[in-house]
Amino acid sequence: MTVTLTGATVVESLDPVSVAVGPLAVDQGRIVPEAPRSAGARDCSGCVVVPGNVCAHTHLYSALARGMPYRLEPPEDFLQILQRIWWRLDRALDLDGVRSSALVGGLDALLSGTTTVIDHHASPNAVDGSLDVIADALGGLGVRSVLCYETSDRDGASVTESGLAENRRFLTRLERDRRPLVRGLVGAHASFTLSDETLRACIEVAADFGVGLHVHAAEDAIDVHAVERLAANDGLDERTLLAHGVHLDEREAALVTAADAWLAHNARSNMNNSVGRAHIAGYDGRLPLGTDGIGSDMFEESRTAYFRLREDDGGAAASWPLARLADGARLAGAIFDEPLLGTLRAGAPADLVVLDYDAPTPLDAESVAGHWIFGLGSRFVRDVMVAGEWAVLDRKPVHGDVRQIAHDARLEAKLLWQRLDELGPHTFEPKGGPRWQTTAA
Repeated sequence: MTVTLTGATVVESLDPVSVAVGPLAVDQGRIVPEAPRSAGARDCSGCVVVPGNVCAHTHLYSALARGMPYRLEPPEDFLQILQRIWWRLDRALDLDGVRSSALVGGLDALLSGTTTVIDHHASPNAVDGSLDVIADALGGLGVRSVLCYETSDRDGASVTESGLAENRRFLTRLERDRRPLVRGLVGAHASFTLSDETLRACIEVAADFGVGLHVHAAEDAIDVHAVERLAANDGLDERTLLAHGVHLDEREAALVTAADAWLAHNARSNMNNSVGRAHIAGYDGRLPLGTDGIGSDMFEESRTAYFRLREDDGGAAASWPLARLADGARLAGAIFDEPLLGTLRAGAPADLVVLDYDAPTPLDAESVAGHWIFGLGSRFVRDVMVAGEWAVLDRKPVHGDVRQIAHDARLEAKLLWQRLDELGPHTFEPKGGPRWQTTAA
């Protein structure tokens, strides 16, 4: 597509903040200095154009959990939340539910201005081919995605092997059939659900394909020494994506920093699960934001994360949430080998969002952060472009019927919830802590 966006204020970069006024030209999927004469025009007068947001850690399979009935005893701690809610939900999924979840989650992402999602998927009774189902659903909507299957020992040896095989099969397919909007990582659940053998197998698959490991780490106190264990098994490097890190101690935090690993901060999820506050000082530059499955609205996530940080540190700069979103774009850019992803400079992939936000006060490089925190939001999303193609125009998705997707999702949700009612709490519990601790000291 060749098009020129005219009349807008353009936020060319979030970190450092750079703002320009004038036309923004797109040709062959990229931002160009000026459009060819054949370019069409899109009037964006009174609008603000920003780089597309990246959700650095999510679980799209949770999309059908919205309003889900709960009839068991209330969970009393994080492990019981997993046993009584999420490990039951993922076991109840079939491939139709996986597809519907991806479509609902993908639409939510686009309509809230998120152009890239990094997903961590689990469906123990529908493993084989599940990543293809998600990739096809998101690709059909025009969402950029990074996918993996959450390998774990919690559902038995056969499911463990299936999870490893699904990661391997999907990465093999991507090597053979390169898809411009899809990349893969190797997924692993938290350390306390992984045997030494399974953890090493995940690390080996990631090394074989030259990709990172996407793994939960220290979300709760139950997941102790997770990063030390990764490091001891050569599973911690600049490609590793850790999620949460709430209970990292100083030694493990130093390991993360020394390895240049990524740490996805999920403020709203941590608050919702009452697992504590992540100690995020010192991770600047490698601290993207995720939602952990609470939608994909990164305007809301970045604002909440900032306010929670301010509660602890009243001196936190207003630019902090912008820098964290830029970290997410740098992470996605590293995975896609697109170092300019997350900017609107010449040569960058044209992933952008047009916000129908006629700023009531001056909007420039100095004031963008204040507008982001106290004014801008997903309700202003008018148009979304991914890799130079429109995915949303005039607040409507270009691909996919919103009403039909919602209708189908309601039917799938009813079936999912019925299957869920037939499942009791998951019985997996950690067996006295990771076995590696007895030999690694």
